[in-house]
Amino acid sequence: MSSINDRPFAPLNIAVLTVSDSRTAADDRSGDTLAARIAEAGHNLAARTIVRDDRAAIAAQFNAWIDDPEIEVVISTGGTGVTGRDVTPEALADVSEKDIPGFGETFRWISYQKIGTSTIQSRAAGGVARGTYLFVLPGSPGACKDGWDGILKDQLDIRHKPCNFAELLPRLREHEQV
Repeated sequence: MSSINDRPFAPLNIAVLTVSDSRTAADDRSGDTLAARIAEAGHNLAARTIVRDDRAAIAAQFNAWIDDPEIEVVISTGGTGVTGRDVTPEALADVSEKDIPGFGETFRWISYQKIGTSTIQSRAAGGVARGTYLFVLPGSPGACKDGWDGILKDQLDIRHKPCNFAELLPRLREHEQV
């Protein structure tokens, strides 16, 4: 379904945020999954950290990376369910200027093929803030594989046709120009 155009590959700088009260760097399988796929695709892992399930802390980390001119994309894993501690989509809403509804919709469509109606418990989402793409994925390695392999791998590759997120990066801040 996807195809590659004749543009040269352009690696992006991607940060990975794991949202969890219980994971550490030693057992962060979801973050490891994303980091490995980012590297395998030829992109740069610009930063990686773990933040507790706290809306303000998650939003603060998003903002820190949004303000870093070297980071073009942030992918988080964890905190997208419906329990009381799941607040990553709310933190995304706190910082996002524009939603990318198709990201969550497509993620749930892909996920449905594997886990059926249980996918409705996921609040995977995407957005843009101050020229940075933000994507929030569920906290399982399988969900990270689905989000990367099924959506982000192609959309963050400038060679992907007919269109992709990567080619739009230079235009994300057009509304700020006078």
